[in-house]
Amino acid sequence: MGPFAPVSEEVDVAVLEVTGEIPPALDGLYLRNGPNPRFTPIGSYLYPIDGDGMLHGVWLSEGRARYRNRFVRTPALRAEERAGRALWGGLESMIMPDAGQVGPELAGTFRDMPDINVVRHGRRLLALAESACPYRIGTGLETLGREDFDGALPMGITAHPKIDPLTGEMVVFCYGLEAPYLTWSVIGRDGVVTRGPTPVDGVDEPMMIHDMALTESCVVIVLAPAFFDFAQAMSGGSFLAWRPERGTRVVLVPRDGGPPRWAADEAFWVWHTVNAYDDGPGPDAPVVLDYVQWSRLTVGQPEPGAAPASGGLVRARIDPVAGTMTRTPLDDARVEFPRIDDRRIGRRHRHTALATETGRSDLLPGEYDAVRFHDTETGASPVWDAGDLSVGEPVFAPVPGKDSEEHGYWLTFATDRTDGSAWFLVVPAQDPASGPVARARVPVRVPLGLHGCWLPTGGG
Repeated sequence: MGPFAPVSEEVDVAVLEVTGEIPPALDGLYLRNGPNPRFTPIGSYLYPIDGDGMLHGVWLSEGRARYRNRFVRTPALRAEERAGRALWGGLESMIMPDAGQVGPELAGTFRDMPDINVVRHGRRLLALAESACPYRIGTGLETLGREDFDGALPMGITAHPKIDPLTGEMVVFCYGLEAPYLTWSVIGRDGVVTRGPTPVDGVDEPMMIHDMALTESCVVIVLAPAFFDFAQAMSGGSFLAWRPERGTRVVLVPRDGGPPRWAADEAFWVWHTVNAYDDGPGPDAPVVLDYVQWSRLTVGQPEPGAAPASGGLVRARIDPVAGTMTRTPLDDARVEFPRIDDRRIGRRHRHTALATETGRSDLLPGEYDAVRFHDTETGASPVWDAGDLSVGEPVFAPVPGKDSEEHGYWLTFATDRTDGSAWFLVVPAQDPASGPVARARVPVRVPLGLHGCWLPTGGG
């Protein structure tokens, strides 16, 4: 598995060796989650869906850095640690332990996998799963337990909620295998649920939906034709069926509770949105959505003879009145893990940072060796070539007291493909193509993972 291979040790490193200078303005915690099987998987293993969560944190203060990693200890992980081996198989194998192995409460259940993302909201730090209850995390990265928001969200949420920077609300959605197949909810600034699970009319089959976007007026959800098919899975096939003849739909759900409005187009797949915003006043204004588009589902085994998946950065303009959308390519480079300055969520943004490929032949699927920075005003996309480093998702850390998207730094972990060494990188937003102003050596391996966040000291 190369740079994706898991680690089993939990370590603390009080002082990281730094090349360059960590900006003194950075005071807080960079935290990233990702799949990291505690034991050798059995039955099947499908990255990035399967795996135990592991949090990797770098604390910054006064130009210094320290590191800590911890597993997200779910009941299933604790049971496996007691047994000393894996007891659950991957989702494609459907292997589940019996009561004699794990007791009646866990017997015959799917394991929790809060291994995708991590966010802080309403005084809660949460490790997020694909579509289930998150796990609450303590200040030392210890696992505090499953979080259902005081019983208000018993089915959980997906891994990509959006926090409105003006209202402080966290808007979430959840998809399920039984009706209602898609719901959305709102959690107030104080962490109290203000809108419980609200079904989205027009969704009558179980579908996989990884991400969403938010505008001032609506929730934006892309429903690509990836349908759960457990009959197919039980007969040895994939549990996800890609049905391009069904096309892709986008639903605009008014945040005031009004009826959803739909638009449709030919089939495409979306893992991650960039951002969305209302392009004008009033409920009939078009919605602009930037996202990373793929020509088909890129997890599991493709259909025999299927062409390689192609993708790029795309802007869709959605007309809620006509029920149509127009898609315009912004950058056709192979990219993923798009991030903006989170203070721009739901409003017009200028800069997007994305992991990308330079074309080197030694990369694994899902591995990236450069960071691309797209400017929506000029159309320019300068690139920082990371050389022998494989890089992860870039996360924006603003300079305190500065509102500009250029006043801040992009943070990420990276792995050196020549020796497996791990690094924490700080890239200046004013001149990102120049590369890191600081590199902190992490003396233990940090596998390539998924999503993270910047948590400034004193933030909520």
